[in-house]
Amino acid sequence: MEEISKENAQNPLEFRNRIDLSELQASVTQIKSELGKVIIGQQDMIQLLIISILANGHSLIEGVPGVAKTVTAKLLARTMSVDFNRIQFTPDLMPSDILGTAIFNVKTSEFEFKKGPLFSNIILIDEINRAPAKTQAALFEAMAERQITMDGTEHKMQAPFLVFATQNPIEQEGTYRLPEAQLDRFLFKIKVNYPSLEEEIMILESKHQQKNKAVEEEIAPVLSADQISAYQDTIKEIIIEQNLMKYIAGIVNNTRINANLYLGASPRASIAIMDASKAMAAINGRDFVTPDDIKKVAIAVLGHRIILTPEREMEGLTPDKVITQIIETMEIPR
Repeated sequence: MEEISKENAQNPLEFRNRIDLSELQASVTQIKSELGKVIIGQQDMIQLLIISILANGHSLIEGVPGVAKTVTAKLLARTMSVDFNRIQFTPDLMPSDILGTAIFNVKTSEFEFKKGPLFSNIILIDEINRAPAKTQAALFEAMAERQITMDGTEHKMQAPFLVFATQNPIEQEGTYRLPEAQLDRFLFKIKVNYPSLEEEIMILESKHQQKNKAVEEEIAPVLSADQISAYQDTIKEIIIEQNLMKYIAGIVNNTRINANLYLGASPRASIAIMDASKAMAAINGRDFVTPDDIKKVAIAVLGHRIILTPEREMEGLTPDKVITQIIETMEIPR
């Protein structure tokens, strides 16, 4: 008994866990290792994308061209044994181009629905803000309801169904601003910055050593569709105390009464923070949420859901700064 007590004292975190997270943690580590064969740096983006998968949420990736937005999402999809489609959004893209269309079958004398590229498990949408309103509306139903309606018939999307979308924050010509209701359906808005000087040197060295090798093909699948579904169910079991729920609600409520903001976040944002913080806790080997988990995901969850007042925007204030100020003023639960 004394030896067991000593072992538990040395591993108090493992002793406290009521949910076995070892397999989930090992899978996340393996995914990061596979991506590390090609992607240098961008650890925050990779972690948030993995969290979005575990929390069953879509992600919007924003950054200037050339910072590995598309390739990271594409390679992440390769680590999962599921169907993957990439769709390039353009100003002339029509709803039928992504949803599919009804085709007349001469043999049966009936119309048959031919599914479009949106019918897949992982969807990578490049430059999402280039498509017009009709196409965005078609995508909106699939993201929100995980189904589409064609000719009065509902077609369910096969689980897992996750959308990773990219957009360039600088380019304005030929783009359409995403409506707030659609932005609200993204769990995260992940901002991708330039690599550091050291990382950029490593990128050049890696590219030089690759020669003509197709390194992307060396990415090995880690997760199956069933494993993803099982891990998503595990995330729902992660424990969050009531005082932390009040903490989340307090942060979100503050966005609605904040003098710097014209539009605050909705209850969907509160749920998103809770789900994302559970996933953050799980990949860190804990079956319970801490205030730090909430802080780490809050900006990515709230940044695209709030709108600054025109005066504050002209002064150079950003949504991220406002969220940081709100978190700093909130009392941390004990």
